Amino acid sequence: MQHSRTRFLESPAVRAFHSDHFVLPLPAGHSFPMTKYRLLREAAETSLPQIRVSEALPASDGELALAHEPAWISAVAEGATTPAQQREIGFPWSERMVERARRSVGATILAARTALLAGEGVAANLAGGTHHAYAHKGSGYCVFNDVAVAARLMQAEWHRLRRALLRVIVIDLDVHQGNGTAAIFRDDPTVFTLSIHGARNFPFRKEASDLDVDLPDGCTDAPYLEALDQALASAWARHRDGPPGLAFYLAGADPHENDRLGRLSISAAGLAERDRRVLAALRQRRIPVAVSMAGGYGRELAQTVAVHRRTLELACESWAAWRTMEECAP
Repeated sequence: MQHSRTRFLESPAVRAFHSDHFVLPLPAGHSFPMTKYRLLREAAETSLPQIRVSEALPASDGELALAHEPAWISAVAEGATTPAQQREIGFPWSERMVERARRSVGATILAARTALLAGEGVAANLAGGTHHAYAHKGSGYCVFNDVAVAARLMQAEWHRLRRALLRVIVIDLDVHQGNGTAAIFRDDPTVFTLSIHGARNFPFRKEASDLDVDLPDGCTDAPYLEALDQALASAWARHRDGPPGLAFYLAGADPHENDRLGRLSISAAGLAERDRRVLAALRQRRIPVAVSMAGGYGRELAQTVAVHRRTLELACESWAAWRTMEECAP
């Protein structure tokens, strides 16, 4: 295990990791809400005293290679991506883009390691959820797939420490299907991918997750939460003989009714209830979880930040309940 990362892990607070110091030089009018990550970190630092925020370390080439082809890693690192590849990602190449992409993966690695190996149960990446990145390319504002890299690294570390298989579940509730994640784990029975997303939203050509739930435009709170309950019940039923030992939860803010790219109509209260149900289901089964913020493109940036902040607040509540549960265990 890399002690440079594990030195962060002993803490009496929820651990959250960020990479927002690396701001990309985007052209004027670009649709990516780069400032939301700094605003979210500041909100966490000022209004959530139960969270301790640290800057993430960058993922190494070796760690990235657990989920990505070496040629893609090299192209990104060396500035050799083509104009077409940059258009598909949605970002022009820059050294800051590379560093931010590495650190976004590093933040999810740290969150997973904190939740699982340090026994904290819950930890967070204040960005992450870059689920459109494939093994061989980036797409949709995603350069490297943070969850895929972290999942495979945790499996390797768990096997080294425990000599046991670590099963992983990815619960992707970003409004856009996690196509890159689904493709990377398509033939991997040790990782279960669940995606609940807008049927008519990006990506318009979906990949097959282990469980996909397509929602119609304009979906509101009640049918959304019903679909979530049914999907979780199905996921647990499929794991009756081998429950997951680690979860990655992509808590996208983009299903919100005010999101520019979402097409759904979920209220802030509905998204909070979504988070509460997912975190409670994982806690009841004692499945550690690394939470990523994923997408959020609100017409009013403050609303997006507020949704993400509420996710972090509920993660703190789940972390406190997890600790109580562990202390009371025989």
